[in-house]
Formats: sequence, structure tokens, C-alpha cells
Amino acid sequence: MAKRTAVKNKPADGVNPRQPCPCGSGKRYKACHGAAGGAADVIVARPFEGLAAETELIALREFVPSATVRLPLLDAPREVTLASVLPMAAAALVRADGKAFVGLQVQTRSGDLSRDLARAVRWALTAPTGEALPVVGPDDGTNPGRLQDLLDVDAALAPELHADFAWWLPPDNEPAGDVALSLERANAAILPTERVAAPGVEAAYWVDAGDKAHLRWVRPEPEERLLAALARLSVRGELDLGEGSRYAGSFRAHGLLVPVWDLDRELHSSEWATPAEALGKRLRDALTSLDDEPLTEAERRSRDGLRGRQITLR
Repeated sequence: MAKRTAVKNKPADGVNPRQPCPCGSGKRYKACHGAAGGAADVIVARPFEGLAAETELIALREFVPSATVRLPLLDAPREVTLASVLPMAAAALVRADGKAFVGLQVQTRSGDLSRDLARAVRWALTAPTGEALPVVGPDDGTNPGRLQDLLDVDAALAPELHADFAWWLPPDNEPAGDVALSLERANAAILPTERVAAPGVEAAYWVDAGDKAHLRWVRPEPEERLLAALARLSVRGELDLGEGSRYAGSFRAHGLLVPVWDLDRELHSSEWATPAEALGKRLRDALTSLDDEPLTEAERRSRDGLRGRQITLR
């Protein structure tokens, strides 16, 4: 019997097969776009680059459980609402009342999440009432553009967070049967989450994980520059948000770094707004100082330590 030869996708741009896939799925490259039969196109590591809302989009995609926000579309025949997640993780749907939604927490079908989302948006603009798009299919050769081509790139997003997924259904529509069961399961999985609103603070979210709370803050700066600034604050003892907090580590998502702080969950989420504002100012000052003051030996050691403190979301 002839030997079977495994055919694997060639690593894109030298991606280590054991490293996280640049698409942001959280899987190793060899188990995602590097797997046999995986997407063959070039992986876009920062799919939302160029959008003022890049950090908010990453937060909605990665860890905000239930949120919606109107998409700032250009010349659209219908209003489309971006949602963190839709029933059955659908790519898009049009509710019975005609309101159209596109989901962010979906399976990627190409190396460019922005392109997949653009295809879902174009579907939602013309889809009939009551229809759903379970998944954006394999690339059919059409050119739907990217999200950056469909949106006002300078528009910021301020998502509305929800305590449950009741918004999946039109108002006054009582769920029944499988729909009710699906809603019940989805609602039970929600971790209480609040957007931290303060001057100079964007894409920062308080999350109650049960035994403790966290602040997850998507940062727009290049990773190495951000790590250097965080290291500078760490050496100065200024990397926390005050009493009841500590820097826990960071994770990468769609080309950006997301620092995470452990917080005292006995304090209300709003009580962390002022400390986050103060930390944001210290971080901006540290970033500016890098242009004139190279890292000291202690700061370089701290940066190397911070680089290794990668965490995994549960």
C-alpha cells in the first residue's frame, strides 16, 4: 500500500506553525489557517487597521459578551447594527421587524476578517426580512471590498452593552421552544461587563470573572513601544490602578496588545474610571518620554519580563 503523504499549507510570511495564528482566532497557526485545507490567502494580522474604531472592534470581537452599535456605513440603503455575537454565531441576520445585524464573533473563512465582515454587511444590506446568514462561505472570487471601504473610517464607536441577549428578538416578541432555550443558554454564559468611561480612556472594559474582576484595555500603540512604556511605569511602581489592583499580563488580538489588570471585585465598575484615567495619562507620558529617554537597564529587564507575561482568556 502506498504511503499517505500529508499536505500542509505553507507558513505565511514565516509564521511559526506553533505560534498563535495571525488571524486572531486564538488557535495555533498549524491548527487554523496553516492546517491542511485552511485558508490559502495571505493572513491580515491587523484587519481593522486604519479605522478609528479599531480598538473597540477588537474588544467586541474578543471579549465583550453582549453589545450592539450602529455601523457608520457610507451611502447604505439600510441601517446595519454590528453585534458582538448573534444566535448560533451567525454571520448576519435580518430580524422579523426588518432590523439588520452583522456578528463579529464568527468563524473566519479567509485570512482577512475585515473582508469577511464586508461580505456579511453587503448580504445584510439586501437580505429579506427573517433571513439569516449562518456563515460567510468560501471565497467565490467576488470583490466585496473590506470593512474600511464601507465605513466612515474616522467615526468612533460607543457600543451599547446589554445584560442579556433579549435584543436578538424584536420588541414584544416572546421567545418559545428552541429559541427560548438558546437564549437561556447564551444568557447564562455572560460575564458581567461594563465599558469604563473616562476622558482619554477607550476600549477599556471591566469584566467580572467570578472570583475576581479584570480591566481589559485594547491599546492602539505598536507592541514593542507599548511594552517599553509599560516597563517604565512598572519600574516606577506606577503600573497598577491603585489599591486593590495589580497588572496581570497581556494578550495579543488582531495585531494589537491587550493589557489586563486584576481588580478587587467588591468595588463597582464605575469606581475604576478615575484610576483608569490617571493610568492612561501616566502611560501617555511614558510613551512620549521614550522619544528622548532610552530605557534604562532596569526598564529593559522589566520589558523582557512583561513580554513573557502572556495570559489566556477563559
